[in-house]
Amino acid sequence: MSTKTWFTLALGLAGFCLPLLLPLPGLSLAGEITLGIFLLAAIFWVMEPIPIYATSLLVILLQTLLLSIQGPFAQYSTPGTVPPAPAGEARWEVPVTALTEDGRLFLWQNGRAVPLAVTVESREGAVALVSAEALSAEAPVIRRSNHWRVEFQPPSYTVFLNTLASPIIILFLGGFMMAAGAAKYRVDRNCIRIILKPFGSKPANVMLGMMAVTALLSAFMSNTATTAMMMAVVVPILASAPEGDRFRMGIALAVPFAANIGGIATPIGTPPNAIALGALAEQGISLPFTTWMALTTPFVLIMLVFIWFLLMKAFPSKLTELNLDLKGSFDTSRKAWILYLVAGGTVLLWVTEALHGLPSSLIALLPIALLPAFEVVEKKEIRNLPWEVLWLMAGGLALGVAMGQTGLAIWMVEQVPWGIFGALGALALFGLVAILLANFIANTVAATLLMPLVMSLVTSGVADGFALQTAAITVALGTSLGMALPVSTPPNAIAMSTGLVRTGDMARMGTIIGAVGYGFLLLMAFALWNNIF
Repeated sequence: MSTKTWFTLALGLAGFCLPLLLPLPGLSLAGEITLGIFLLAAIFWVMEPIPIYATSLLVILLQTLLLSIQGPFAQYSTPGTVPPAPAGEARWEVPVTALTEDGRLFLWQNGRAVPLAVTVESREGAVALVSAEALSAEAPVIRRSNHWRVEFQPPSYTVFLNTLASPIIILFLGGFMMAAGAAKYRVDRNCIRIILKPFGSKPANVMLGMMAVTALLSAFMSNTATTAMMMAVVVPILASAPEGDRFRMGIALAVPFAANIGGIATPIGTPPNAIALGALAEQGISLPFTTWMALTTPFVLIMLVFIWFLLMKAFPSKLTELNLDLKGSFDTSRKAWILYLVAGGTVLLWVTEALHGLPSSLIALLPIALLPAFEVVEKKEIRNLPWEVLWLMAGGLALGVAMGQTGLAIWMVEQVPWGIFGALGALALFGLVAILLANFIANTVAATLLMPLVMSLVTSGVADGFALQTAAITVALGTSLGMALPVSTPPNAIAMSTGLVRTGDMARMGTIIGAVGYGFLLLMAFALWNNIF
């Protein structure tokens, strides 16, 4: 391994140990452990000494070992039993040393820590008096205020393992399965042919058509797969433009930018959307497929038009017409027809969720079960699905669960003087941080780190007046607007690989798009979404 890898591994380990060594008032030992896991994951996700999906699996492993009730290290700090002594008919006495630093007494009863009211006989005395009804002779007394069990009930290990098959993961898996079938039977390319034809051959119209097709496909497929496929389609378009024509660079940028924005439109379009839905589900809030589309589609359409206008102004073409070959035909085999019916039925059920009430993740089981059953998608395609994306998302969901259950998320929010920002300023700050962070790390990782914090910001009352849905959507969309650098998103990296795009041009266009998108995002959040919820 390289020196950089060893340094990053050591830095991650230091991040894990640091919360356990520092005094962190108000945070239990369970919270300190979770903070250590959070820091380790953040360092590994950003600097990648190991693959980012492996980091997510490491998060789940550490949580099952250190935070679950069945974990082998769960009993390393068990509560000590302090035998009480009778002080009268209605009271029992325990040593003052059994009290926490703030004068409370915690008992371990029925699988959780229970706080009891006490009366100290003397500040310098040796006993505290407790009602007989609350305390028995064998009651385990927790003797440290930052004990990992204080105000934390260790969950079953299945709470963390279940994130690997959470409804959000199943929803994305259904989308991946349909995308694999579409690529196998060339549905995607035929859709491109049909949709591009009405746009004609003028350069501006061709770019608009390419962006519309890319955004539409990216709403239901991986934006990475969409960009890779569309770049293959772009090649003949580029061939029809002369060397030195700036339009070539413009259309090479249009595809990744449209893929990034198009993914916003549906819950399965990009992982940050799923992370937002998962965070809302943890709060008992369900956001139907069509509701998400209704809220985000106006944003997507306006941003696409703006990006098209911006790129045409920055990279005008010397030509008035492009020579395009749009010939082709649909596959009419039996398996292709099964794909058309299953995929069409799935999308139809998704967009009519409000009418029939079936959850979108349940509907996603249709392509997962039926396409392999009819051998439309076979072992080869299943093996090639982007499983690492699902693992990455599962780790983020598990981290959010632990941060919520241990109180870490609320504790972290409380360390910032949000009062100086106000509710509007706090949400605006989170949106800005989401965009800036997503420019330097994967947008999925940025959403994973920020979502539990913004959820706690709202639930703690600091951002009172803003709905949880508004906060979650703002952060999710903010991370999708981070597209200024080649490392910001895989679509950007694919565009750079063509050799037609310069980093400076991508940074300049991506910064403008991010800034305009941020302003429009806040306008939508404050003026529209929050009034709906």
